[in-house]
Amino acid sequence: MHAMKSDLFSSEYLAEPATAPGMTLQNPKSIKYAVSGEMYARQGSMIAFRGNLQFERKGQGIGGLLKRAVTGEGLPLMAVRGQGEVWFAQEAANCFIVELDQGDALTINGRNVLCFDPTLAYEIRTVKGAGMAGGGLFNSLFTGYGKLGVICEGNPIVIPVTAQAPVYVDTDAVVGWSAQLGTSLHRSQSVGSMIRGGSGEAVQLMLQGEGFVIIRPSEATPAEH
Repeated sequence: MHAMKSDLFSSEYLAEPATAPGMTLQNPKSIKYAVSGEMYARQGSMIAFRGNLQFERKGQGIGGLLKRAVTGEGLPLMAVRGQGEVWFAQEAANCFIVELDQGDALTINGRNVLCFDPTLAYEIRTVKGAGMAGGGLFNSLFTGYGKLGVICEGNPIVIPVTAQAPVYVDTDAVVGWSAQLGTSLHRSQSVGSMIRGGSGEAVQLMLQGEGFVIIRPSEATPAEH
């Protein structure tokens, strides 16, 4: 019997050899990373690799332990080291890549992080003014320069925020925002309205300043909290 050849498939499905180290979109549901040294990714998100690569669990420190204890969430990371190519995906969620320059700072919900360059600094921070809301008490703050692979249920919506026009977002739909934005909780209904059968959209995260917010076109399911 003859071996099946890859040229039987349309070129859009083929994984071509990487021409340079780093992160690229393989397709809307997967990110390919050409590793030359080290990079970081969500544990369990590797779907294939080739080359000489090692995978090692990466600790989050005290902040990560506290986040998991308080919210039940977390960003369990693994370091990928060596030379080769690796593909990442998470439950067929849409993938997109955000590129940060030196001086940029981006707050991302931990559930939406897929992988990132080692040149990015990562830490868990409280969401100021949000109490126990805002996607949980803690979010992930990325600073530095490099690429960040993000997952999203559906195509993300990026909304500009200006000093004259704050944006109000559902805490279950928010993916991330410019870290320089101010955050606070906003109540859109009275308690009486809620008791009488209001919409239930009673509290949103208000973002003020100059920047942008990323939201997904659906709310979080109970399993994601």
